[in-house]
Amino acid sequence: MCGICGILSSAADYSPDEPLLRRMQALLEHRGPDDEGILLKRVDGSPPLSVGLAHRRLSIIDLAGGRQPMSNEDGAVSIVFNGEIYNFRQLREQLEAGGHRFKTNSDTEVIVHLYEDKGEDCVKSLRGMFAFALWDSNNRRLFMARDRLGQKPLYYWADDARRVIAFASELKSLLCIPELPRQVSAEAIDHYLTYQYVPHPLCIVEGVRKLPPAHTLTWESGRLRQSRYWTPLSDEASGVSRVEAAERLEDLLRESVRLRLVSDVPLGAFLSGGLDSSVTVALMAELASGPVRTFSIGFQERGYDEARYARLVAERFGTDHTEMTVRPDARAILPKLAWHYDEPFADSSAIPTYYVAQLSRRHVTVALTGDAGDECLAGYRRYGALWAGGKMDALPGALRRLLSPRLVPRLPASIEPRNARRVRRFLAGLRHQPRPRYLSYVTIMGESLKQDLYSADMLDVRRRSNPPAFLEWLYDERGGEDFLAATMYADLLSYLPCDLLVKVDIASMANGLECRSPFLDHKVVEFCAGLPSDYNLRFGLDGLRGKRLLRSAFRARLPRAILRRGKMGFGVPVSAWFRNEFAHLLDEVLLGKRSLSRGYFRPEALRRLAEDHVACRADHGSALWALLMLELWHRTFIDCGKDVPTSPPVL
Repeated sequence: MCGICGILSSAADYSPDEPLLRRMQALLEHRGPDDEGILLKRVDGSPPLSVGLAHRRLSIIDLAGGRQPMSNEDGAVSIVFNGEIYNFRQLREQLEAGGHRFKTNSDTEVIVHLYEDKGEDCVKSLRGMFAFALWDSNNRRLFMARDRLGQKPLYYWADDARRVIAFASELKSLLCIPELPRQVSAEAIDHYLTYQYVPHPLCIVEGVRKLPPAHTLTWESGRLRQSRYWTPLSDEASGVSRVEAAERLEDLLRESVRLRLVSDVPLGAFLSGGLDSSVTVALMAELASGPVRTFSIGFQERGYDEARYARLVAERFGTDHTEMTVRPDARAILPKLAWHYDEPFADSSAIPTYYVAQLSRRHVTVALTGDAGDECLAGYRRYGALWAGGKMDALPGALRRLLSPRLVPRLPASIEPRNARRVRRFLAGLRHQPRPRYLSYVTIMGESLKQDLYSADMLDVRRRSNPPAFLEWLYDERGGEDFLAATMYADLLSYLPCDLLVKVDIASMANGLECRSPFLDHKVVEFCAGLPSDYNLRFGLDGLRGKRLLRSAFRARLPRAILRRGKMGFGVPVSAWFRNEFAHLLDEVLLGKRSLSRGYFRPEALRRLAEDHVACRADHGSALWALLMLELWHRTFIDCGKDVPTSPPVL
């Protein structure tokens, strides 16, 4: 795990210098606190080229020999790399058999020699998580790539007029470049307030882009070329029975965990008490040579606290378990989140994720997680809502239209219980066709709320913007008659890389911790993506349950209480916090003079939104959280002018 950045220029009057690269590099120190390196090159030719690569290292593999930037034998190919290649030993054997000679024991050097053999197709052989930039002097080519599922981030900015391209692991590093305009993208704000994240390739700053997962980006002869090298679609699961699928899933996960236990530094696991992290810990306990270190976060609010379930799993497998109860401290945590996440990010579970990463880093440098189990194996409650909605669609149209609007107003508007909100959203969604219905499930700010809240300028942006298209093309790509399978596919390539993996990458890297998820192995993902949805989501004697295959595969090993649990999620009670501990933030920040003068929202509508929530007339917790994080981002990166803060500001 590391931080990378760099600049390439073909302009005669502009070249990257060491002071600029040092500033860009310094802002990534938290991603790589152990070491740093810089490479500056001048390449003759027509036109002459200037290349600068910089790296911050978190040492995991080959602690002494893995320094970067790293080059091949003659220095013609150089790389900066962030991530882990889990099959690097196998690839190294193949490369050595082909005549390559290695000077280190790192996985980074494998990529360099693999590129020499296979060129841009080298990414297809890599099994792991990665973002890298590789400079090829012989071909005057800058080649960049991002892993299949998007575990590692890569931002880039191309200025055709200046003939400059720059890249970095985090946006704040790019903002150091004086020539980069710091213009906020209103379209990105509209997408953010739909999904609670800014989806790729959009970025909150105009002109900057995020390289999508499973894509490469090549600069050559002054031109950029982007290419997709992988999709989850495969025939790996074709024709397998439910029993065979459970056995195959177990084998794939065991192999995936085994690969992720390779480390030259202490290793542990996040343990939430949910099914996915429990399976991960069970396999770690089976494969590890000693007790597994596990880490959990709890809450004072019992409805959000899973610590007791985590303790059950820890006791079953004899782990060395550490837990901490989270008590919200807005002034301490929110500026850190705004600074580390670079873009507005409204998934409030970033709070416990940050804390569990901080807790884990006190004891280990690598932690395994259960990320992607829900997308692969139908774990989310909303998938059950889609199933039930499909059954409701079979009712006569008049009855369905009568049922939904009459029941919705009768449900309580208060935050507790959370089931009230879910049922209200489910019934409201019955008015729509399946695709817009699912969008209504994952949207944090619907069209009617935007219409009321947006200023005239933002309403004009909204007419040009099209957030639903981000999901629509994924549904079209997956195709088929199994709508639930298509929805899981869409989540796998949207919500997972843009929300969950961003959340984990930033929270872990903020604390100098590397996270690895066995469920994110592309062989596991390919197998699961080909399964019929009813293999995982079925209605049985114990009700509607997801992850049937996973429960079946690990029934004999996990505590019964874990197997019988439904999805809880890693949420936090933000709606309650805004009425109590965080109430002052509404007046001091969201309704402050600076916020109201941004021009995005109608001040009277913003005040009404907050007042209705505090008075329990409505539950706008998610929308208020998104708006608060947008304002804090503005104060952190826009109000500072051309300067980039080197640490989180004081709230």
